[in-house]
Amino acid sequence: MTIAGCVMQNSFTEENYLKIIHNLSGPEGADVSTNALAEGTATRAASVTDMLRKLAEKDLIHYKKYQGVRLTSKGEKLALKVIRKHRLWEVFLVDILGFGWDEVHDIAEELEHIPSDRLVERLDAFLGNPQFDPHGDPIPDAKGNMPTANYLKLSEVIEGEKVLMMGVLEHSPTFLQHLDRTGITLGCEMEVREVNQYDKSALVVVDRDKTLFVSQEVSKKLLVQRL
Repeated sequence: MTIAGCVMQNSFTEENYLKIIHNLSGPEGADVSTNALAEGTATRAASVTDMLRKLAEKDLIHYKKYQGVRLTSKGEKLALKVIRKHRLWEVFLVDILGFGWDEVHDIAEELEHIPSDRLVERLDAFLGNPQFDPHGDPIPDAKGNMPTANYLKLSEVIEGEKVLMMGVLEHSPTFLQHLDRTGITLGCEMEVREVNQYDKSALVVVDRDKTLFVSQEVSKKLLVQRL
């Protein structure tokens, strides 16, 4: 690998760490443990520690050994920039190129590291400044502001309530393909007819004409909005 290639690969790795720290820290900005990062990056704990030292030296994270890690304001800004690119590319791949929502994550993982700010802003304008990606995740704007949405999980909906499907908490192809097979997609209307007290599965009517059972495992991963 060339020197330029090594530098680019290091940049990719650093951006991925910042993005994962952001996602694991949640809206409260909680400290993230080294073990959680090792699991999230599928990397040995020792390698994670080495990367955290590098990020701390660049003032991208606050890090103390055995006490967890959180992003600095500089690191948060960069993390949101990467997330913005990732989610805009997902919109482009689905809405313009016709990819399925189960196909775009890995492709966007590559495209999110293109360093051109001009390209990102033109992409955003071309797409009509979308606020949410094909999975219902909010897209940060150019200043890092994230659209807010007060969603609840389908598992929290009581019998008789009607909701709109707004997002998912899992992006794996197998999960999204399962939803496609059952007819649960973003924007569909669902009415919870019955909740089984034994296993908490729900009898749901989708778009007023299709009745199906949704397991508790699945319903915990569906974000909805009450009608």
